[in-house]
Amino acid sequence: MKVHILHTERVYIDRALAYKEKSLHPFPYTGWLRGKNKKIWVPVSSYLIEHPKGLILIDTGWHENMRNHQQKHLGKLAYSMFKGDLPAGDSIAEQLNHLGLKSKDLDIVLLTHLHSDHVSGLEHVKDAKKILTSAIEWNAAHKKIGYIQSMWHDIAIDTFPFSSIPFGPTNQGIDLFGDHSIYLVHTPGHSDGMISILVKIGNKWLVLASDVGYSQQSWEHMILPGITTNKKAAYQSLKWIKNFSERQDCIRVIANHDPNILPAIIEERD
Repeated sequence: MKVHILHTERVYIDRALAYKEKSLHPFPYTGWLRGKNKKIWVPVSSYLIEHPKGLILIDTGWHENMRNHQQKHLGKLAYSMFKGDLPAGDSIAEQLNHLGLKSKDLDIVLLTHLHSDHVSGLEHVKDAKKILTSAIEWNAAHKKIGYIQSMWHDIAIDTFPFSSIPFGPTNQGIDLFGDHSIYLVHTPGHSDGMISILVKIGNKWLVLASDVGYSQQSWEHMILPGITTNKKAAYQSLKWIKNFSERQDCIRVIANHDPNILPAIIEERD
């Protein structure tokens, strides 16, 4: 088992979007009428898992349209809240190509949730054998604000229901291959159907925590993301991540937007 941490590339946001804060501003996470001293750049990560049963890509990062048609791609509302940066060579298609892969080589693309920075590049991997997200997330994305449905227009996405598993704040998710090697864990709160990924490497677990928290300090200090659909659920998900990070069989917990996480390969060592 081998996990590639890929940055596709970064996003410029208000710090209150990453770390919920109390403010007289009614919506500080938007960044509206807030100075540059309150803005931060954070990475936009994807992950490629080389599993004995196939190649799995988790999230897709930015589309190459972000280079020249960013406002049109994001829409005016989202563009007023955050900006992306995608240098040449850093799109998911370009990084797969660097690894000698094409989208048709991917057995599964897993979408942790359907916010734009996680699905913007979907078109680049639309030829994957299967693209999956949770049924709860799919339903939320068609009923609630905060989603840009054009990013998956005409792309075949399959959904899965949750069942009982031994992990997570709700003990809901799926055992992806039925062999206890990868669990998709329901970690709601930032979005209704968001999942985190547990990957078994040797006898230990790597946790890909998506946006349950934006960085390690999130669970160390229990700081929720600035946007939550359910604050109580978000707290329980973050608490579960904190507790799991303290287990002896936890290799590491990786948040999608943690600036301290650099591109790397994680694999079992002899």
